[in-house]
Amino acid sequence: MENNPNIAKPPNFQEMGSRKFGQEIRNNRRALNVLNQNFMGSQAYNCVVNKRSLSESHGVCGYKPNTRKFAAQISSSHQEESKKQKASISSTNGFGDCIFIDVEDENVIDHPEPMFLEQTEEEKEEEEEEEMEEVEMEIEEAVLDIDGSDSNNSLAIVDYIEDLHVSYRKMESYGCVSPDYMTQQEDINEKMRAILIDWLIEVHDKFELMKETLFLTINLIDRFLSKQKVMRKKLQLVGLVAMLLACKYEEVSVPVVDDLILISDKAYTRKEILEMEKLMLSKLQFNMSFPTPYVFLLRFLKAAQCDNKIEMLSFFLIELSLVEYEMLRFSPSLLAASAVYTAQCAFFGFKEWSRTCELHTKYSQLQLLECSRMMVGFHQKAGTGKLTGVYRKYNSSKFGYTSSRSEAAAFLLLQNEQDDDEL
Repeated sequence: MENNPNIAKPPNFQEMGSRKFGQEIRNNRRALNVLNQNFMGSQAYNCVVNKRSLSESHGVCGYKPNTRKFAAQISSSHQEESKKQKASISSTNGFGDCIFIDVEDENVIDHPEPMFLEQTEEEKEEEEEEEMEEVEMEIEEAVLDIDGSDSNNSLAIVDYIEDLHVSYRKMESYGCVSPDYMTQQEDINEKMRAILIDWLIEVHDKFELMKETLFLTINLIDRFLSKQKVMRKKLQLVGLVAMLLACKYEEVSVPVVDDLILISDKAYTRKEILEMEKLMLSKLQFNMSFPTPYVFLLRFLKAAQCDNKIEMLSFFLIELSLVEYEMLRFSPSLLAASAVYTAQCAFFGFKEWSRTCELHTKYSQLQLLECSRMMVGFHQKAGTGKLTGVYRKYNSSKFGYTSSRSEAAAFLLLQNEQDDDEL
């Protein structure tokens, strides 16, 4: 600084003599301007607080803030920048904290602070409360009222539907069987069970029975086999009688016994069918009313606001799961939720599980992933192997060729545990 010729030296008060102090200060106003120029840049700053417009300070041309919050942020940033400039000038002028500004200079323009940039503490608190209310409203709006459109439909029983599903969730565990019950069977195994169910799915389709009949049939078979040892040659009879009982419980028009004898290629007599019917009802203690995956699937499809394609794909996936013995370790509600989730992922090509689905299913994405990945594996190999009854059923115009036209959500199989932790 001492070698810079542009900086004027401070006045020597001992040599001032009879000169007036004010006159000496006026002579040094030019020196202060030069000092500002050297420390702040090539452009002289004629005032301590240089108030610039929004376009100059933020590089936005023609833009004006349209909210109070944005204006308050601009004001705060502007004041901080001005304080930095003031501190920089006052710390380098060589005269302490005393700075003199020539009010007669035409270049000095004092821009008044806009009134709308000022904000009190009460206004800030009000804004924060309004923002919190907006966030809460957005969260509430994200959860859809899936029963609102059925308020005038007496068959939808809107007033009782939530209570019904609470009851279903409590009862579903009583209708489940041990996932390793097959170990107590001596003459049959899980592969024979898969063959039986794959065949019954085709029989169910040929008879054009209701969907809930199929799910109840599988439930009766598993519950009976978990309580009664069965010989291999009687396994098909168990399946036929389970379907007969399910039809009597669900259907309006029930297949006659002679029809069952016919489709079994007369392997069993009428007497054998009726005797097995008595034995099965006795072992099950006449408990026929247990929630199956079907009742949950209907509710979850409604919560997901699915179209016909996703609905078909969901039923395709869950029927593939009915064939597999290893899927018995999942509860009916979890199977239904996983089928809907997997179908959405396959259809959209990415994870799709809304807050509405999570609210009604009571399952998060993380809880569904294990079951969902197994369904993806069944989907990939559905058309291969010997058990292709479900694939052929859904590869028809009646079901929109779902099995052949839909692609499995293979990306779910490529995720690792780190991705699961991020959910």
